[in-house]
Amino acid sequence: MFPLSVFFKKLIRVGTLTVIDAEGASHTFGGTDGPVATIRLTKEFRPWWVALKPDLRAGEAYMDGSLIPEGDHGIYDFMFLVSKNMEWRPDNPFHMMGGDPWSRFKGWLSQINPTGRSRQNVAHHYDLSTDLYDLFLDPDRQYSCAYFKKPTDTLEQAQENKKALIAKKLLLKKSHTVLDIGCGWGGLGLALHQKSGANLTGITLSEEQLKVAKERAKKANAGPGLEYRLQDYREVRETFDRIVSVGMFEHVGRRNYQTFFKKVYECLDDDGLALIHTIGRADGPGATDPWTLKYIFPGGYTPALSELAPYIEKSGLYITDLEVWRLHYAETLKEWRKRTFQHKKKIIKLYDERFFRMWDFYLTTAEVAFRHLGHVVFQIQLAKKPGGAPLTRDYLK
Repeated sequence: MFPLSVFFKKLIRVGTLTVIDAEGASHTFGGTDGPVATIRLTKEFRPWWVALKPDLRAGEAYMDGSLIPEGDHGIYDFMFLVSKNMEWRPDNPFHMMGGDPWSRFKGWLSQINPTGRSRQNVAHHYDLSTDLYDLFLDPDRQYSCAYFKKPTDTLEQAQENKKALIAKKLLLKKSHTVLDIGCGWGGLGLALHQKSGANLTGITLSEEQLKVAKERAKKANAGPGLEYRLQDYREVRETFDRIVSVGMFEHVGRRNYQTFFKKVYECLDDDGLALIHTIGRADGPGATDPWTLKYIFPGGYTPALSELAPYIEKSGLYITDLEVWRLHYAETLKEWRKRTFQHKKKIIKLYDERFFRMWDFYLTTAEVAFRHLGHVVFQIQLAKKPGGAPLTRDYLK
């Protein structure tokens, strides 16, 4: 157990963690009343190996089966407890800890995302089997934060709420041209086109997503008013009345923020509006953990508002509206994980048990990050002129 026992003694101040080692001995680490979790370690578990790179190797230990969660909620109970004790608050020294300096440096290097690397990064995640995404997403394949207007909203209703709110913020007209940067499987673009009649161009770097988006447009008889392309945002040359980007900015990379907002400015009509929807950090600049970079989103990073604002200012764009969604993504991820377990056998058949545990760890750690670690969602409305958007928010009612 050493050196993990030393770490857990210092970390667990709220709740109780029980660790059963490879010899069957039980070790309890507790603080005040709170969440409870139990994990069991096999003889293949290597404490020092994990302790040297905890934010990479703890997840790998779960994937490989040397760290086994006990209880009905699986790895969730353990990660909920750990993240609760690392939660964002001014007096918590554990909030920003974790990971070795080399892993953090490599995370910084991963932010260098030229076009070729961006295509590879996107393919790593979004070109997985389309069957996988059908098993845990809503039928429209909205792979971004849903908007729960009521606690009783289903995932499907919450995703419809999100699309409707985005349409309102864009103030779409039939005469408009729209650019959708990172269009995914085409669901948002199709909805905006059908709702307003505006001509929409969606771009993606995922060949699998492009294929599905084009098929959906054809099936809906959208005609020439809805176009999808395999294209990097840096290669767009036209101008548009509206620009929207949902769930793509996390893949831009900090070193490309100036390039991104400069491109938005160049492609936006003088009287136009843009809406950028991205995961963000309420707790200030940080680093993407090495497990997520290696297995889920290579090159990914979620920005703090303090990192975005300077580049928006330099681009010449006005921030005309800013909304911060807090627990909406936690509830979205909770539903995705629920559906993942409902289709566990099918996912294992598609890949294997190690992949299933990887996906479970991804959804679990993402959810607790929104509950405890300062993750939020920003919706930033942008314009070239101070009067580019209405002066009150009445249009959102």
